[in-house]
Amino acid sequence: MSDDIEQYEDDELVISRSEIKRQMHALQTLAARLAELKPAQWEQFNFTESMMEALRETLRIKSHNALQRHTKRLAKLLSKEDTEQVELLFSRMDDRALQDSKRFHRIEQWRDRLLTGDDKTLSDLLDICPKADRQHLRQLIRSGKKEQELSKPPAAQRKLFKYLRELDLE
Repeated sequence: MSDDIEQYEDDELVISRSEIKRQMHALQTLAARLAELKPAQWEQFNFTESMMEALRETLRIKSHNALQRHTKRLAKLLSKEDTEQVELLFSRMDDRALQDSKRFHRIEQWRDRLLTGDDKTLSDLLDICPKADRQHLRQLIRSGKKEQELSKPPAAQRKLFKYLRELDLE
């Protein structure tokens, strides 16, 4: 068993002050993340009315010190809520953000490959996504290459990226 948690003979569990402080710090971190979310996202958490009221109060606080005090209050209220559910929802949000980021990078890589590659790269893309418009893609690639050669703003490259994003590459 850890040093912070001691067991007495009558099976009563005693938690040290250090462990209590660590738990409160974790709750304060969760509370700070909650305060940064949009009010519409708070509804996902199914909080009690007092917690929702405290979260709404966060919107009107402007002072940094007051926000720190309020975060501690939110953490105290959060200790009475189902923190496992809150952590699970944050984990899902983080996973979704990571997936979006990976998708964005994958589309960027395809765009760069198409602009530097040849017809083989285009046929590879069409194998993956047969519903893509070959002629439109060729036109965007040609315009994008021309922009690069002439050092023009990347308007066609942005259009190519947008079109690839619409194709929903997996």
